[in-house]
Amino acid sequence: MLRSSRAKNSAPKPQLPDGIRIYAISDIHGCSDLLRTMFEVIDRDLMTIGRRRALHVFLGDYIDRGPDSSGTIDLLIDRARRHESIFLKGNHEEFLFEVLRNPEMLQNWRQYGGLQTLSSYGIQPPLNPTGEEQKELIDRLALAIPMHHRMFFERLRTRFVCGDFFFVHAGIKPGLPLASQREEDLLWIRDEFLLSERKHEKYIIHGHTPVREPDIRPNRANIDTGAYATGNLTLLTIQGHQLLAL
Repeated sequence: MLRSSRAKNSAPKPQLPDGIRIYAISDIHGCSDLLRTMFEVIDRDLMTIGRRRALHVFLGDYIDRGPDSSGTIDLLIDRARRHESIFLKGNHEEFLFEVLRNPEMLQNWRQYGGLQTLSSYGIQPPLNPTGEEQKELIDRLALAIPMHHRMFFERLRTRFVCGDFFFVHAGIKPGLPLASQREEDLLWIRDEFLLSERKHEKYIIHGHTPVREPDIRPNRANIDTGAYATGNLTLLTIQGHQLLAL
């Protein structure tokens, strides 16, 4: 379903620099099959854009919940070899780092869909692992994550700016300069940001909080459509001041 960014007021529209087209995707959550489909859509569109510079921007939460976190990371790494790509960090990637540092976080990670990530790396945990078993599972995970995956995770950014657009996983703290935003807010914030109608320094493109369909507002656009639960992974294209969500 297409959603356009037709203006709801007379304020100047946010705009990308001339000659750039952005393809933005958020919250893949291990749905490698849906990601492949979106790449096919992008590839068809790339044949029509001429000499424009195409940027792929991914807004984090590549892992957990869905069935194929490991395969999703492989697809993203392969995509970046052939297309200019920016990868942002989501709260789920941040939580993975926490679990690797502290195996006792495994039970909390279970609530975030972490067991599906373990399975995608070939590790099948018991239903109620003891403290010793939790440490063993995380030690095995640390060994099972390939070096190129680890390098992918370590190089994730928290933000990306292009023209009048600010790309981030969760959102920003309203009223705080973009240069002063805390990483915790960029990865985790919800209501304080989502309920704000104020105009920010840049137009915010984000995910993190699932919505039934792309939510394009005067000050922000949420493109997390809950892919792992709905089967709908949204692709947002931006060119000039036009936003189009598929």
